[in-house]
Amino acid sequence: MARRRVVITGLGCVTPVGNSPEDAWRAVVDGRSGVAPITLFDASVVPVRIAAEVKGFDPLQYVDRKESRKMDRFTQFAVAAAQQAVDDAALEITDENRNRIGVLVGSGIGGIETLEREIRTGIEKGMDRISPFFIPMMICDMASGQVSIRFGVGGPNTCVVTACATGTNAIGDAAETIRRGDADAMLAGGTEAAVTPVGVGGFSACRALSTRNEEPTRASRPFDAQRDGFIIGEGAAVLVLEELEFARARGARILGEVVGYGMSADAYHITQPAPEGRGAARAMARALEDAGISPGDVDYVNAHGTSTGPNDRNETAAVKTVLGERAYQIPISSTKSMTGHLLGAAGAVEAMFCVQAIRDGIVPPTINYENPDPECDLDYVPNQCRRQPVAVTVSNSFGFGGHNATLVIRRFDP
Repeated sequence: MARRRVVITGLGCVTPVGNSPEDAWRAVVDGRSGVAPITLFDASVVPVRIAAEVKGFDPLQYVDRKESRKMDRFTQFAVAAAQQAVDDAALEITDENRNRIGVLVGSGIGGIETLEREIRTGIEKGMDRISPFFIPMMICDMASGQVSIRFGVGGPNTCVVTACATGTNAIGDAAETIRRGDADAMLAGGTEAAVTPVGVGGFSACRALSTRNEEPTRASRPFDAQRDGFIIGEGAAVLVLEELEFARARGARILGEVVGYGMSADAYHITQPAPEGRGAARAMARALEDAGISPGDVDYVNAHGTSTGPNDRNETAAVKTVLGERAYQIPISSTKSMTGHLLGAAGAVEAMFCVQAIRDGIVPPTINYENPDPECDLDYVPNQCRRQPVAVTVSNSFGFGGHNATLVIRRFDP
């Protein structure tokens, strides 16, 4: 029996560089950074005072005021991105199909803003003053729950939590859900809103964040020899995935196809990647095998590329392990140089950029690449986008805890 094919028909996002797929794509193609001084709280209380915040977002464009008050910011982002994606796909949800449509939107951290606020309330005013909406606003699965409620879809509804691999795992797991016949369509992606005092303070305590407070737009510099940490970001992206015949039957516009998905564990350390990118290489190799793709077929790699020393070095080694000599001929870029690191939403945003790269024949740049690192010696598309045909893309995501995930997205071929 032939494997059910999974195609991409809709895109939606809220990001630090734009609150729609086209605005975000134009920004990364132009090499514009979304990193700036923190405005969401008084950043004098933390050592890192820059972040990639979402700008100009109004949840009331997507939900009414009463409902918005029951949603943490990460859930508001997810609902907005899902609405954009459903509209973009022109997906009509009916009584006949609603129970064959599911949702899989993950988050690495969930409602940390709500958690911080309600802990303060409990300590300062008493535990009996905690909001009755505290738990349903905070828990990671609520983004998926609220999206399913929003659209009244009764198919599979779940949540992935794999730190910074979350968005990629969500799309891959959703594609597998369709492949095995449990759904005909899925709204899949990731969302995060952790630019809070504890979120920034916690990552800063790990010494994971850049401290270039005086140079926000130059602070995220993946693969550059002077990189000093990632920039925490926030946002969401949701893709509409459909089984090919389901999409064809309704005359859907097809943007691309998810053809490969690979996962692995480093089984090494809670935060540091395995030496030589061993775990990352296994995920990449499994994704290519799943897709039936050889190294010679790959046109572009959207790297995890966090701008941290160990990650960029080990991801470079993993790419070389899997792609061999071909690694030196394939453009590789980190769009985190512009968006910052959206944690659980990163992989979903980057999968969206892969679809747009295929559509437009444009490879986005890695900005702030100024000082070559001898251990990072591949083609990172420095500072300017590149126009070239793109048919097959690889998107990598790696998370704390040793979670590795890779997607292969290909131009749709009937």
